[in-house]
Amino acid sequence: MTFQRARSDEQREIRRRAILETAASMLDEMPVAELSLNELSRRVGLAKSNVLRYFESREAVLLELLDDFLASWLDELTEKLGTGIDAQASPEVRADQLAEILSRSLAERRVLCDLVGAQGGVLEHNVSVELIKRHKRSSHAKLETMAELVRRHLPEVGDGAQTFCLMSLISAGALAAYDPPPPSLRAVYADEPALGVLQLDLRETLRTSCAAALVGVLPRA
Repeated sequence: MTFQRARSDEQREIRRRAILETAASMLDEMPVAELSLNELSRRVGLAKSNVLRYFESREAVLLELLDDFLASWLDELTEKLGTGIDAQASPEVRADQLAEILSRSLAERRVLCDLVGAQGGVLEHNVSVELIKRHKRSSHAKLETMAELVRRHLPEVGDGAQTFCLMSLISAGALAAYDPPPPSLRAVYADEPALGVLQLDLRETLRTSCAAALVGVLPRA
């Protein structure tokens, strides 16, 4: 892919989207830590200095991708919760249904989980104050959207919805680092099955965590 000099707002936006789309495709091939600005520039067909005209750093690219991926995931989650939760069921049953849908949808979006996992330690470094302000405002709005979805289907959680949502996302990011295990660790588990108790499955572990958290905040009879 090669570009001529962008001379209009439309051309500049096309170039920004090309950079984001190229970065997204790279994350299908490699972990967040391996995505470099040099390789991104090469693949998108721009000099590194030109990429930096649109994004102030590699981390700025990844933060915008995280924002895009969260928005897409929330659209999907809205639909899945709307069809997958029985509004007439008991709070405990609805909590279990919500935990199942939430964990499954996050486990299916591994790149989103990887980006969330890298957010605090990597992505929020090497960016300007103004950029991180915009990112945090957007993240807060999406968190509230997610919390409203939880309250819609499980109103019993009340004011605990936002904390539950934040911790669920952080848990998904942290757990994604352990699944799948590297080849050496898989060999260890095969050689010593008793150690398999330490092996984590992202979807199942997250489901258990979410269900426990939801049931824990339900009012007692």
